[in-house]
Amino acid sequence: MPSSSQVLVAANRGPLSYALDADGTLSARRGGGGLVSGLSAALARQPGALWICAALSDADREAVRRGVSEPGVRMLDIDPAVYDDAYNAIANSVLWFTHHHLYDVPREPVFDAEFHRAWTSYAAYNRAFAEALAEEAEQGARVLVQDYHLALVPGLLRELRPDLRIAHFTHTPWASYDYLRILPSYVREELVWGMLGADLVGFHTQEWADAFLASVTLDDAHGAAAAEGGDVTHERRAGWSRRTTAVRVFPLGVDGDELRALAHRPEVDGKLAGLRAEVAGRRTIVRVDRTELSKNILRGLLAYRELLATRPEWRGRVVHLASAYPSRQDLVVYRAYTQAVRDLAAEINAEFGTPDWQPVLVSVEDDFARSLAAYRLADVALVNPVRDGMNLVAKEIPVVSEAGCALVLSTGAGAYGELREDALTVNPYDVSETAVALHAALTMPEAERAERTKRLAAAATALPPAPWLEAQLQALP
Repeated sequence: MPSSSQVLVAANRGPLSYALDADGTLSARRGGGGLVSGLSAALARQPGALWICAALSDADREAVRRGVSEPGVRMLDIDPAVYDDAYNAIANSVLWFTHHHLYDVPREPVFDAEFHRAWTSYAAYNRAFAEALAEEAEQGARVLVQDYHLALVPGLLRELRPDLRIAHFTHTPWASYDYLRILPSYVREELVWGMLGADLVGFHTQEWADAFLASVTLDDAHGAAAAEGGDVTHERRAGWSRRTTAVRVFPLGVDGDELRALAHRPEVDGKLAGLRAEVAGRRTIVRVDRTELSKNILRGLLAYRELLATRPEWRGRVVHLASAYPSRQDLVVYRAYTQAVRDLAAEINAEFGTPDWQPVLVSVEDDFARSLAAYRLADVALVNPVRDGMNLVAKEIPVVSEAGCALVLSTGAGAYGELREDALTVNPYDVSETAVALHAALTMPEAERAERTKRLAAAATALPPAPWLEAQLQALP
């Protein structure tokens, strides 16, 4: 096979977005987030690299229509109705719930004609990416497909361009065998065979990789697949030759230098001064999450309330800084969850607060500078998801915390495997155990806390985004 240094990344969200001014002028804005920054930096070192993403806004779609583009980026103008079905009705409402085990099973899910119609849109959305990749890729190019939004792309692309070297990385967990069986059989089969179109399938943890390997046994008469070790040997009757897909683990870390630089910008210094004034010298328990159902914010608040109820010595001496910024507010269940977070925080403040002490300072605004300021101020970090692909917050706070922090970490976090030796670990469903862990974290001796923080930060920065990407490129056969 001819080799090529060209690298293509396919992801729902791109490294930039467009803004449309009142006079019709389009301007490009760089995307945020550690993964986007890391991938962008790594791609910048690859000759002919290209990032293919969806146009997410009216301004993005207008840019595509006008032929406006930035070097190394191609946006796809997918019909808004098709995109809404694929992204909201399937990716966020079905695949996310399945992989995170979030269904209220007596009531949901319901797979009916409307679901089937939406699944057709999901397939069309994935095909648009596969066709764009097939069109843009040089002979033998390496393609890195990102996340559950694009689970079908490897298989579709394999049919179009068998010469390409394809990797897929899933940033979420992968559903357990029993949970995956909730899905209609044709959906399970298309998901599994879509992923097996890749030469390399990557996950954050061995647990998620093992769950995927178990899922190949769910296949039906469309083909045969057998998992052995970290490889899946398979042959599909629709025309693929006998192939092997390697299943590997790449635990994404954080870029410590970049994160610390971001955390010490003047804007963050200003936010930190404001938080210090509000905290007034008290100890701090910090959490930073989207109001995402899997993040388990409500049980975290309940644990804090139990801490105050059972350990009255902490009343007036600790403040819970909870950044819980809204997520997926176009879905009713997420709007209700966000409001429940607000309501519970208000109840705790009403129950325990005094004229000069507010137990919970909750922010439901997407304020990255405030979050970084809270990181710097953290004495205790609370990260208690029920199920999470990685949870980079668990890695970020120890890197940034100025005085060192004790990490209370649930067994449901993907980061658990890497950080558990130096964290205080809890069952995410056990509110009382979490309250006890919060007390232990608050009373941890300063020297022990400093040593644990040092080791947590070292583990957190072991594989930052650019080397994480390079490791996958090197692992492609």
